[in-house]
Amino acid sequence: MGTALKQGPALSSLHSWIRTLARSLPDSRRSFTRIWLFSTVSVLCAAPYSSTWAADSAAKPRKAEQIVVRATEPEKRDAERGGGLIKPHHEIRSVSSVDSSFIAKQAPIATAYQLVSLLPGANVAASDPMGLSPQTTISVRGLNTDSIGYVLEGMPLNDLAYYSGYPSQFADGENYRQVSLSQGAADLDSPVLNAAGGLMNLSFRDPARKAGGTVAASYGSYNANREFIRLDTGELGQTRLRGFVSYSHTSAENWRGPGHDMRHHIDFKLVRDIGERSSAGLVGSFNSTITSYYPQVSKDQFRLYGVSSGNALSGRYDPQNQEEATSYQRLWRAPERTLYMGAPVTLALSDHLTFHATPYAQGAYGNVPSGSTLPLSGLYTGTQALGDVLSLPSSADGQAVVRANYTQRSTRSGFTSELAWKQGWNELVLGYWFDYGDDHEVQTFSPVSEYGSSANIWGNGTRNFVRLNDGHVYYAGDNHTISIANALFIGDRMNLLSDRLLIEFGFKEVMFNRTGTNAVPGPQYHVGTNSAVPLPRLGVRFQISPEHQLFLNATTNFRASSFTALYNVYDPTSGQTNTTGANNLRNEYSISEELGYRYTGPLVTGSLTFFNYNFTNRQVQTQIIVNNAPISSTINAGGQTSRGLDVELGLKPWHHWAPYLSGEYLHATIDNDIASNGDLLPTRGKIAVRSPSLQAAAGLTYDDGHLFGFASVNYTGRQYATFLNDERISDHTTGNLALGYRFSDTHHLKAPSLRLNFINITNEHYLSGVANPTLSARDTVGRYGTTLSGSAPSYYIGGGFSALATATAGF
Repeated sequence: MGTALKQGPALSSLHSWIRTLARSLPDSRRSFTRIWLFSTVSVLCAAPYSSTWAADSAAKPRKAEQIVVRATEPEKRDAERGGGLIKPHHEIRSVSSVDSSFIAKQAPIATAYQLVSLLPGANVAASDPMGLSPQTTISVRGLNTDSIGYVLEGMPLNDLAYYSGYPSQFADGENYRQVSLSQGAADLDSPVLNAAGGLMNLSFRDPARKAGGTVAASYGSYNANREFIRLDTGELGQTRLRGFVSYSHTSAENWRGPGHDMRHHIDFKLVRDIGERSSAGLVGSFNSTITSYYPQVSKDQFRLYGVSSGNALSGRYDPQNQEEATSYQRLWRAPERTLYMGAPVTLALSDHLTFHATPYAQGAYGNVPSGSTLPLSGLYTGTQALGDVLSLPSSADGQAVVRANYTQRSTRSGFTSELAWKQGWNELVLGYWFDYGDDHEVQTFSPVSEYGSSANIWGNGTRNFVRLNDGHVYYAGDNHTISIANALFIGDRMNLLSDRLLIEFGFKEVMFNRTGTNAVPGPQYHVGTNSAVPLPRLGVRFQISPEHQLFLNATTNFRASSFTALYNVYDPTSGQTNTTGANNLRNEYSISEELGYRYTGPLVTGSLTFFNYNFTNRQVQTQIIVNNAPISSTINAGGQTSRGLDVELGLKPWHHWAPYLSGEYLHATIDNDIASNGDLLPTRGKIAVRSPSLQAAAGLTYDDGHLFGFASVNYTGRQYATFLNDERISDHTTGNLALGYRFSDTHHLKAPSLRLNFINITNEHYLSGVANPTLSARDTVGRYGTTLSGSAPSYYIGGGFSALATATAGF
């Protein structure tokens, strides 16, 4: 404050009286009343000692009381609404979020995807109930995981090559302060290139100011076990530094078929406050996993075998039966390590000028292997025939069972930076984002012994590779790509009519360059593409009254194709080109609009959002199978129009009960016929893939401070899996349940608790989502009379019932 308040004897006596009065109150009201009385009486009694207060006290006798109340109570109320599934928002676009109070009731192994699965528009397709499998996707308003940006504490998390997110890598749930989902658009300054489907923003909790920590242990179905520990340093002497570091270990057996998953994870955050408006920090997340594989199935396979072993990998290895041997589960175990690090900085350069920056660096290496076979002679590398004759174990009739390695090594670094100038009702933002990525993907093969073992599952170094007669490693693919992004952005925020009207203008120019090499022999070596895309945006928010709010926005987005669209893919057994890469790829471009209404009352918080998207060159990710190995691919689906309505509603706790409801109606259609083999597939007017017309979710929370519980139910409508709409999956409904109890603090432990989480409590057996869409499932006559061959799409089988018991305590 401008003038320091002096504390005389009378004020000291009053403070003692306040403390005595507060002790006599019930615990639930003691803290708030003490703060309110202390602050109010302090200001009042300081009047004789402050000339500033003396001049204003007659005109504004009640102002201090109102300021203190609003500084504490709204935050507490907001965290309780809908059980932590909803909070008041004031952005110009649609945003939904879950906070730590909700996260703390969920299964501790729940990923960020699972945490937001009840929010409007979010459609999560998981392969296992524990959340460990990377075969998990999320679509938002019908736009898949590779159309969504993922940002943790200001740094991007999307896979460099495919844009996808892998939520089991992101962070442990105990360390999230909030997970928010912007369904329609990313922030102007977000370091993402593919956010037509929105932005998932992940925030770490702040390190505690006092030293301490948290420990937790879990055990449950399928021998699942998890151990977690977090240590808070508290403020370190006079340095004003504070931080936390956490470690967790998780392992579980497959819920269907043989296999085992294991995960080691570390999160950390270090913060230093510099005055009231400046800070610097260091955040990071390290993840190491070895995961098994859940086969994706056709609809006919699911009808025939369901969740039985017929749709799972094999638990035994028989070299005499090569078809079964290639499905041996140990040949599909996928290891991966990732490291994300960022250093967010905020500096108040003056009363009006603020500088924000987040430099970041990332590294990842992994192998996505599969069981396959190779001929002992007649091999190809690219389009070049090889005269080599191989001598390999597990061979019969001129074929040998091998492990096909598909390794990816990527490094990424960059920074976001912006200057914000705020003067009165206006704030001007000017920023720059730079990103440099290096990605190297290699396909090799490893021999498999007669007992099914194949060492070096990481597929690195020099050990255990199929080699040619000259000793060189045999390569079926070798792509190396450099990508560079430069983005300049400028924005203006105007708060008018006493802050009731907010107008935001923004413009972003993205310059994106890719260069690469295809090192296997063939017609293609150098590849490259350049883009310069202008991205304007506009948003308005009007506060009709303290309870009622309207918002409107129009946003543009673009996305370059994934790396795989650049390169030819060759069959190692024939030299044929399975897919043809191209340099003249067209970027996906979209224009989206939202019109929304929000209500924030004393009991109810809710929102209603109408949305509209128009796409050109819509990019849809799928897979092709080359020699039994899945290879990522992209379909250009042309134009698409998506329209719909999102709704969510949450109530403040009533007798400790807090309900939440959400829903979405979506109508997404293909605008044109899609080119296929020199003809046109009649897809105009068809429903877009992965776009359920109806989704709904409900949650109910109970929490009296000791006993707590949470129940949810989630409905997802039917989804088409082909662009021709000749195959779809049925709708499905799943439910989860949590029950727990918090004990009072003991001498050594803070809020120890026990909880039980039940996932898919009805043990629903269902297809959870479309893994790999196709143009058509059946042969179709094109517009020009050509018979176009169909192919069956594949699906994820949703995780079955599981239960997990967790004990947690702070210290």
